[in-house]
Amino acid sequence: MTARFEAIVIGGGPAGMAASVTIAAAGHSVLLVDEAAAPGGQVYRATFPGLDAGPVQGDADRRLGDAWRARLRGSAVQVASEHVVWEVGEGFRVSALGSNGSVSWRARALVAATGTTERVVPFKGWTTPGVFGLAGATVMLKAQMTLPGQNVVVAGVGPLLAAVAYKIVTSGGRVAAIVDLSSASDWLGRLPAMATRPDLLARGLMWMARLLRAGVPFHRRSTISAVHGAARVEAVDIVPVDGDRRPIPGRQPISMPCDALVIGHGLVPQTDVTGLLGALHRFEVARGGWIAERDGNFETTIPGLFIAGDGGGIFGAAAATAQGELAGHAVSRHLSGHSTAGEIGRLRRQLRRAQRFGGAMAELMALRDGQVDAITADCVVCRCEDVTRAEIDAAVDAGATDVNQMKAWTRCGMGPCQGRSCGDVAAAIVGLRVGGRVVAGKFTVRPPIRPLPIGKLTGRFDYADIPIPKPAPL
Repeated sequence: MTARFEAIVIGGGPAGMAASVTIAAAGHSVLLVDEAAAPGGQVYRATFPGLDAGPVQGDADRRLGDAWRARLRGSAVQVASEHVVWEVGEGFRVSALGSNGSVSWRARALVAATGTTERVVPFKGWTTPGVFGLAGATVMLKAQMTLPGQNVVVAGVGPLLAAVAYKIVTSGGRVAAIVDLSSASDWLGRLPAMATRPDLLARGLMWMARLLRAGVPFHRRSTISAVHGAARVEAVDIVPVDGDRRPIPGRQPISMPCDALVIGHGLVPQTDVTGLLGALHRFEVARGGWIAERDGNFETTIPGLFIAGDGGGIFGAAAATAQGELAGHAVSRHLSGHSTAGEIGRLRRQLRRAQRFGGAMAELMALRDGQVDAITADCVVCRCEDVTRAEIDAAVDAGATDVNQMKAWTRCGMGPCQGRSCGDVAAAIVGLRVGGRVVAGKFTVRPPIRPLPIGKLTGRFDYADIPIPKPAPL
């Protein structure tokens, strides 16, 4: 039997929690579906039960996450944790897989608060054991209280560099170096935007001060060109980059010994749900890539389908929370016609401030052509199917005009990650050859949108019980 709700929210991060609580407060039945063991998302991720996370006083993210989880518990929101959504169909029928098997629900309105995936631009040795994404390292540090290594290089671009390095140092690890694609002037030029959120700016400065006291060296306008080590990371090569983030030829790399590399090159909005339902999308480099079209009430081109948070464009956790509340009010109006104009005005002002700060950070993380150019021919781009840059280029040379044709010819994006890890970079490679990212397009979304064991859907059966059809007449 399919359970029915007035609204379903997919994703339990800042936007999803805020939207759910707001919809429930208006008196509507709402279900929050999330893959994690507890709501919170990446930024407000809850520590695994039984682990000591230490004092909460100095951890603003934990305080905010705990506060939102408490609001959820005190609300009428029904939470389905540890459920992987694998299909969303007409009539907002949501199918998910949980510990008790497959389940489905229906709703009159749907909020996609699906967040982002992490982008890692491939380089020599990036698949070596001991190389972690910034987001993956965040899960280890926040949820599992585990260090990625004892002597870690943190590299890439964006505010997560300082956040992760700070967490490593305060958890007892050593940061061998921070390697930032951005220059000091890139950061200084965004100070006016960052000053709109003095609380977040102060926290970032506190991270930096702590790292400087720990003696962590900073390599600005630099990148990792190679990882050394066969069975495990042993060292990395650091090289300077030009204004388009392309490694400068002829420069001698700096070899930095380490036992782990944590790296990330920005975030990409998750558009699985909106893509599956056929909403219109547009490409915006500064917002992370392809995003669903939405109006001022966060409603997409599909009536009743709303999107909130970074899944609709990168602006950060503070903006995601405000978007979630605003989307929640919009859903309530969609369901009942009631409006709360005073509350909406306050939230929109809050959102404008948060988006100015978060938008500046997103611009820092935007993918540049120079980064894509630097991927060598023998470098693996799709690690699931072991597809190299050369194979992608060969597909374009043979006549592939978009990413889906390239995918069909190379199997790039056909593995367990379904293109979430490689899709953005693969599309950027194709885009350089065919006239841009819009021409290159994006992978077509098909169910299941997450890999799942077929046995979980079919249940246990005996092959002897399967009826064999009669032979067809000759």
